[in-house]
Amino acid sequence: MVVPQRKFKETLDRSRRVTLFVTCLVDQFKPEIGDSVVRVLTRHGMHVNFPSEQTCCGQPAFNSGFVSDARSVAKRFLDVFESEGRIVTPSGSCAAMVRKFYPELFHGDPVLLSSANAVAERLFEFSEFLVDTFGNELTAGHLKGVATYHKCCHLLRELGIRDQPLELMDAIDGLELRDHDKSEVCCGFGGLFSVKMPDIST
Repeated sequence: MVVPQRKFKETLDRSRRVTLFVTCLVDQFKPEIGDSVVRVLTRHGMHVNFPSEQTCCGQPAFNSGFVSDARSVAKRFLDVFESEGRIVTPSGSCAAMVRKFYPELFHGDPVLLSSANAVAERLFEFSEFLVDTFGNELTAGHLKGVATYHKCCHLLRELGIRDQPLELMDAIDGLELRDHDKSEVCCGFGGLFSVKMPDIST
């Protein structure tokens, strides 16, 4: 089958498009992370869309037991991102909220559950997206130094993302990556964990 040139270009363009879900913490406290994510994705030939009406995924309310409030915020998230293609977020906890806990939030509503499942399938954590999409073509830049990786609870336990962050760091030219024996010990933050259990967190 011969695909018309214009149709082929549209298909190619769609495959190079992603939408950024920037998260509350990045937006409020570390906006430079969002800028960096856009730069990295653009460097890899992606066209990055940013819906300005995006807000929270609902995780703070959900973790605090305010299920009705969380459902309301999550429904808005679905309204904003439902028509988007692949969604990338620089947050393991927010990715886990959408992929693992939205189906729980909407289990009693077949329409919203279908929408939640569809969005969850298209949402990727940043390191996961980079490594799984670009593989050997991944260019992670140059940084002379030594680093270690502390494994994020949400990436590891909720999403099963184990290797991609390490592969991403390994792709950085000049960086010496060292392991340590407490890489899977909780950092004490974990969303509201630091508020509910301040002694452990400290």
